[in-house]
Amino acid sequence: KMDDDDDDVPQLSSHTLAALQEFYLEQQQREGMKTSQGFNQYSIGSIEEDWQLSQFWYSDETASCLAKEAILAAGKGGRIACVSAPSVYQKLKEQDGEDFSVCILEYDRRFSVYGEEFIFYDYNHPLDLPGNLLPHSFDIVIADPPYLSEECLQKTAETIKYLTKGKILLCTGAVMEEQAAKHLGVKMCKFIPKHSRNLANEFRCYVNYTSGLD
Repeated sequence: KMDDDDDDVPQLSSHTLAALQEFYLEQQQREGMKTSQGFNQYSIGSIEEDWQLSQFWYSDETASCLAKEAILAAGKGGRIACVSAPSVYQKLKEQDGEDFSVCILEYDRRFSVYGEEFIFYDYNHPLDLPGNLLPHSFDIVIADPPYLSEECLQKTAETIKYLTKGKILLCTGAVMEEQAAKHLGVKMCKFIPKHSRNLANEFRCYVNYTSGLD
């Protein structure tokens, strides 16, 4: 009888087991890096992706490119807001000595380790922001809405328009091109952002100013 029961126990395929082992090994290696000297709390991957929160970090190259673009667009002494775009925030924080300031608006409270620059943000309540976050006080807002839905984009757009003096850099799916133009007046760039893990949906950048991403 026991043998019959054992047959009902689901077995993982060798492919799935290998993928799991690889994942755990990567995790152990990351933990090892964190405990070793010289670990940078701002490096991409220092906080793990949480897929349940629809989090997908950019590749290092993409995060660098977007961070450089944000710094140029903000100008000397500029203010940059990263809305649901923590890997760009982390890359910006690596740019020691650059003349700009940055804050991160994010739902995931793990990012509160970044102190006063962290602002808890839920796109369902787009204008539920701290009183000291004044309207039109950022030279550029870079945003990556967590979901590919018009509702999410529309609500995030309210936040973006409240924060920005004018310049907007939006990262979202190619399928959102029409809605992005409708809600934020942005146009698709030639630059194609990449993620550290490949996504099924084609991803693109959109801006409403003359950028270096074309």
